[in-house]
Amino acid sequence: MSLALAPSPSSLSAPVRNDWTRAEVEALFTLPFNDLLFRAQSVHRLHFDPNAVQLSTLLSIKTGACPEDCGYCPQSARFKTGLKAEPLMPLAEVIKAAHDAKANGATRFCMGAAWRAPKDKDIEKVSEMVREVKALGLETCVTLGMLKPEQAKNLASAGLDYYNHNLDTSPEFYGEIISTRTYDDRLETLANVREAGVKVCCGGIVGMGESETDRVEFLRALANLPQHPESVPINELVAVEGTPLANAAPLDPLDFVRMIAVARLMMPQSYVRLSAGRTQMSDETQAMCFFAGANSIFYGERLLTTSNPQNARDRALLAKLGMRTEQRVDGSAHLDHHHADVATDACSPQMACCDE
Repeated sequence: MSLALAPSPSSLSAPVRNDWTRAEVEALFTLPFNDLLFRAQSVHRLHFDPNAVQLSTLLSIKTGACPEDCGYCPQSARFKTGLKAEPLMPLAEVIKAAHDAKANGATRFCMGAAWRAPKDKDIEKVSEMVREVKALGLETCVTLGMLKPEQAKNLASAGLDYYNHNLDTSPEFYGEIISTRTYDDRLETLANVREAGVKVCCGGIVGMGESETDRVEFLRALANLPQHPESVPINELVAVEGTPLANAAPLDPLDFVRMIAVARLMMPQSYVRLSAGRTQMSDETQAMCFFAGANSIFYGERLLTTSNPQNARDRALLAKLGMRTEQRVDGSAHLDHHHADVATDACSPQMACCDE
């Protein structure tokens, strides 16, 4: 069957593959837009409730002063973005933020620290945070930079559910964005996390000046990992004054929707998350992303150091779309059948986004 033809829903299957070729992925990207969305929505329905969304909240537990030179990141010590560096948060403040996140409807609590690679003493402190957040009945996720095998095992012993470590872009374009760590460094950390038995949250950013071929190769790198990431955050660049990418050209919204749809087709069993950039997206763009297979969002008013849609706007959008939110009972996810009844307005101002 030619990829240019839209199949009937009954003829679709969604095998989990780790052997995608460039030509196959390019063929998906060049499908007529309606055919691509039809395929993505049909595959999405094979594995997920199409009217459900999972809510995650992330807290920046250590902000700024990062020695890396990621061209998109306002937390780099190399760029003058006006960001105030802050040390690792006290445990009590993290627990309070987790309580607030749970009260606001989040089922996963993510903690991000601006480190190149944490020290063992840092892992001990973060492991205690993981244990305390886990005790609240939330899924736990951290993003701390590069991990050694023993560090990944220690976090797993603390009960960590997910580790976020993004590939960011294609292997070919990566050097245009970052020079202080290699693509292989990132792959090594992902392997260490997998070996420790922790689930993987791994995605990247579009709108950094990459070509369509780079987008093809980025998604191919993700989908051809030995095991698909359980969560795939797709970020749209938030251009921050003072970073090398401050003047990047805006991304065409339909190009972003295509990324979501192709990610859904290539990784049919993964949660695909709308991450950074939602503030600059219209409701219509987000609605198309949900139709294309996105089924997770970061919920809260901050994404590390950049803004995220206000809670009220998210509630209104989900209600308008008739979407439900996943809740957790006794450690497992289920659907809240009260449409879009997701939260109060009492959201911590510290909420943020994973390894943007």
